[in-house]
Amino acid sequence: MFDEILQPGATWSHVLKRGTALRITDIDGGLNVGAVFYNWENPTERYNMPDTLKAQHTAHLTSGHVLYSDMGRVLCSITADIVGWHDPLSGCSNAALVAQKYGHAGYQEHRNEYYKNPYDGFAIELAKYGLSVRDMAAPINFFSKVVVEDGGNMHFVSRHSRAGMYVDLRAEMNVLTILNTCQHPLDPNPKYDPRRAHVSISKVSAPLPDDRCRMSRPENERGFVLTERYFE
Repeated sequence: MFDEILQPGATWSHVLKRGTALRITDIDGGLNVGAVFYNWENPTERYNMPDTLKAQHTAHLTSGHVLYSDMGRVLCSITADIVGWHDPLSGCSNAALVAQKYGHAGYQEHRNEYYKNPYDGFAIELAKYGLSVRDMAAPINFFSKVVVEDGGNMHFVSRHSRAGMYVDLRAEMNVLTILNTCQHPLDPNPKYDPRRAHVSISKVSAPLPDDRCRMSRPENERGFVLTERYFE
């Protein structure tokens, strides 16, 4: 239906309609894409990280998983993924953390080359839809891998994603989708170096009764039933 390039450090939003799918592709390698999701008709219903992980007995996301809302419905399904691991745990950076890691580079001095941060990017994009930071949900960091070690330490795997890798998200509801291409908060790279992403949206068929995402967990089948009832 359409496609475009997201520049480094950019924030982007779109209402992903039920019956369409979003593909996000890493153009240069080493990409991180933060993402938050809301029910377009009722934005108080939004992506819920704890329920998504508990219901699917996982600490990372990949193909076959779904993204649950806080109402127990399925916002999106991950139908294809050649990255293999996406981080749902680490949140996002703010202005203070970016300045601490990379130094200060403000708009007045650097214009479009100023250092951006995902928290402010999400806040600005939410405001376009009448929402605020009070409505912020914990973001997923697509294309990033963070391993939680036995002692509880979180280890970021550098350059986990390579150029050309992609992930497909099928919308099971009408979903306000907000993306940001700033660096991961745990990225040890001392240089401010966000990467580009390519996004494209296509029409897709409705999931069949034996759909992989629906059948991968008993909880997912119940989530799909709740979602289908919402549209009856």
